[in-house]
Amino acid sequence: MGKMQRALISLTDKSGIEDFARQLEDLGIEILSTGGTAKKMRENGIAVKDVSEFTGFPEMLDGRVKTLHPRVHGGILYLRGNASHEEQMAAHGLQQIDLVAVNLYAFDKATRDPNCTVANAIENIDIGGPTMLRAAAKNFQYVTVIVDPADYPQVLAEIKEHGNTILVTRFRLALKVFQLTSSYDTAIAAWLAKVDTAANAHFKGGA
Repeated sequence: MGKMQRALISLTDKSGIEDFARQLEDLGIEILSTGGTAKKMRENGIAVKDVSEFTGFPEMLDGRVKTLHPRVHGGILYLRGNASHEEQMAAHGLQQIDLVAVNLYAFDKATRDPNCTVANAIENIDIGGPTMLRAAAKNFQYVTVIVDPADYPQVLAEIKEHGNTILVTRFRLALKVFQLTSSYDTAIAAWLAKVDTAANAHFKGGA
């Protein structure tokens, strides 16, 4: 496992991010980020590259499309040392992403509000976050994925000691991802199952 080069950080829960990102920066790891996460890090003097600069493609559709791009997912999913993958990465000018720290839109929090509408609930369904998390977790052999700020200290300690995290840690973190995305989808399905489509204004006049 080579030295960690690049991290993508995009968080709803930003607790502890300043110290975590600053230590990554001190270790020479490039940080990619989006929106409010990038803003918070810059406010704390941490160098950040916007994902839109990394991909060469702007955020669009009110932020619905920002990380859904081959430069992001190619960087996460490619198999290091695989000759075909290495050749394709070089041919398309793609760069590896070794760490993904993401947590998700707070769907549960939004829908606990008794006045939550279907439209509001739908806007709180995260798409890019789970996609990046699942990609990183699938490629745990090479990529470190973090959904819980409580894991920052161990990840930093391993990077400082080894230049990267160890495989058993990456596997444990990947498992946490699939547990999270499973419960996240279950919560969405459970809430939508309670929607009365006949009575809800969101559906009136629809096709």
